[in-house]
Amino acid sequence: MYVSDCQFRDGHIVSDYGRPYFVAEVNSSHNGNVEIARKMIDAAAAIGCDCVKFQSWSARSLYSATYYADHPIAKRFVDRFSLSPDVLAEMAEYARAKGLSFSSTPYSEEEVDFLVDTCKVPFLKIASMELNHLDFLSYIGAKKVPLVLSTGMGTMEEIRRAVHTLEAAGAEQMALLHCVSIYPTRVETINLRNIIGLRKEFPAYPIGFSDHTEGDAAAIAAVALGAALIEKHLTLDHTKVGMDNGMATEPEPFAALVEKCRMVQQGMGTEERIVYPEELEQRRKMRRSAVTTCDLPAGHVLTRADLCAKRPGTGIPPDRIGALVGRPLRHAVAGDTVLEQGDILEDITL
Repeated sequence: MYVSDCQFRDGHIVSDYGRPYFVAEVNSSHNGNVEIARKMIDAAAAIGCDCVKFQSWSARSLYSATYYADHPIAKRFVDRFSLSPDVLAEMAEYARAKGLSFSSTPYSEEEVDFLVDTCKVPFLKIASMELNHLDFLSYIGAKKVPLVLSTGMGTMEEIRRAVHTLEAAGAEQMALLHCVSIYPTRVETINLRNIIGLRKEFPAYPIGFSDHTEGDAAAIAAVALGAALIEKHLTLDHTKVGMDNGMATEPEPFAALVEKCRMVQQGMGTEERIVYPEELEQRRKMRRSAVTTCDLPAGHVLTRADLCAKRPGTGIPPDRIGALVGRPLRHAVAGDTVLEQGDILEDITL
């Protein structure tokens, strides 16, 4: 089995079938409040995530002026839920002080430069919406920093073209995320087997899962499929008003999800068949041995009718009963007795 990996700038390595790297996606759940943003970083650290991720957007980098003119509420939302570069830099330092990696999703070249050069992010996250924004992808790829590319809304051909564009620009370290851009994602549209499909299509890069589902089943299943990275939206309170809060996960269930995923990954093991030392001890208790069916005198030549198989597995194993037939007993043996090598005049190969 071929396993690919990607090394981030802070030394973290994500790999298929390895310890899943957890990203707590804050997005807009901070509601533009710096104190809430800090509390979300605290929560991500307590949960056991590896990274906390924000969104580096501004009104100018998201929508056109004509769109805002037709949808004034959109402008108010973007202004309310965006964080200034200074605040993002502060959040990056705060996250690192809490033992977390910090990253963000840029929506302009200026934001790319700021995240790479000022915030020193370990990787840049590329949003699904950018799959066909080839000039922007080329700019990002030329930065030659590790990348995490989401694939929501994209056809396989669009994903191929995006990856090729990034590679041609100079990108080398990259991970791809299976993603469905439906919020929340319905069970019948999760299509987790596409993790396998992406792995076959892009064997050089580890594949993760950007999870927009409710609950933890999809993330756990993704880890069972070898997902290298799990990204899930975090909120302190999903009942609060906000663009993200209704579909995001609160700290307690998020922590349970991380714990379950870690357990599943530990339990996946390898394709190699292993018999553990504890199992060898169980053989003595749970397997059968050759057992006499009746009282037998010394020198008796064993027949098949003299033998059956019962627990425990401390004697001659049942797959050697055929080799016992025709061999004489060293001494008398009572019925319903486990036979051992010492009971037979001639040792048999076990």
